[in-house]
Amino acid sequence: MSFVFNNNQDIFHIRLKELELQAERIMDPTLKTRPVAIISSPHPNGIIVSLSPEAEEEGLFHGMKVSVVRKMTHGVLLLPYNQSLYTRVNRYVYQSVSMFTPTVEPEGFNGFYLDMNGMRAIRGHVQNTGLSIIQRIQERTSLSGMVGISVNKLVSRIVTSVIPDTIHEVQGGQEAQFLSPLKPMVLPTVKEKPVHRLLRFLCVEQVSHIQSMAGQSNEFRILFGMYAVQLSREAKGEDSSIVRPFQLRDHILEQTVLPEDTNDESILHAVVKGLAEQVAFKLRKRRQVANKVRLELHYTDGHQRDRMGRIIEIDDISVIAVCRKLFDKANGRRNRVRTILIDVSEFRPYIDQTNLFMTKESRNMAVSKAVEKVRLKYGVRSLQTADVFQALGRV
Repeated sequence: MSFVFNNNQDIFHIRLKELELQAERIMDPTLKTRPVAIISSPHPNGIIVSLSPEAEEEGLFHGMKVSVVRKMTHGVLLLPYNQSLYTRVNRYVYQSVSMFTPTVEPEGFNGFYLDMNGMRAIRGHVQNTGLSIIQRIQERTSLSGMVGISVNKLVSRIVTSVIPDTIHEVQGGQEAQFLSPLKPMVLPTVKEKPVHRLLRFLCVEQVSHIQSMAGQSNEFRILFGMYAVQLSREAKGEDSSIVRPFQLRDHILEQTVLPEDTNDESILHAVVKGLAEQVAFKLRKRRQVANKVRLELHYTDGHQRDRMGRIIEIDDISVIAVCRKLFDKANGRRNRVRTILIDVSEFRPYIDQTNLFMTKESRNMAVSKAVEKVRLKYGVRSLQTADVFQALGRV
């Protein structure tokens, strides 16, 4: 089997290093100089997925188990993995990079592939385009990132994983030369356990060694079996996969990070009420209800809890009641709460049934619409009840 590669392609890989940490520090600026580690789970077998340089100085590292972290240090703040927040940030970045090309493929939360073929004629030098993309992301989200440029996805992604520069380009035809001094673990197939074990046994420390071995195709095939062809291609920097865009899911996300962690239910209820009013406001603008609403609580000790329900009426009182009920069900711990998030999805049209007589539901909707007129003119938080004003005034 033979493969034909186009050395005139331009594939960008955008990497937002430690996106989770960057997002948390944007939400809470007091974290900017603190040692912080974001963990996959509060359970002992949870691991660190993102951490600050200050936490690294404490001896922590990616993949370290939570049980070990808690024995080593009490000075590092452990934050729960806030998937909803990172999804929202991911969406903002997606919107920013989509302004440069219609063909964008997200890679997890912190990466994007961009097919920039044909854009040289429109936008000029590709490195200038890369700089413009990073600047746009910075302007819209305050996130910093880097760009790898090559003829394919594989090499562009490796560029952003090993090169600290904001922008780096590997010219077409130089892929193997670029990869040769790197450690084998940059190649996806090397992460397969049989391949990794064999390379360690053979003391293979650079991709150049794999390139040399692949020159003896029969012996290489005997050694690596079913992985031989793919490993040989990757070592040469060959990749025929295309950038595949996908449609992001539609969500309404509202979140508050409390300036002071608290378990005072009067404050927490007021915060939930304020978030619920914002959700109701947006649902009425869309004229939609939601088959799924999830309220999520993040505690100071790294634990999180959530409960799910649905919204069938979109006046303020009805939405507040749903969210208050979910909060009461979720908040079964005495620990202080740090973050409250409401995630609404699976929308369907709202049918407004007109009644000849005033009902409780129609009265609630009338009040909500009256409040809405003020908020449309002056902003969502321009008109609030006293409890919400007092609580949110401190957020």
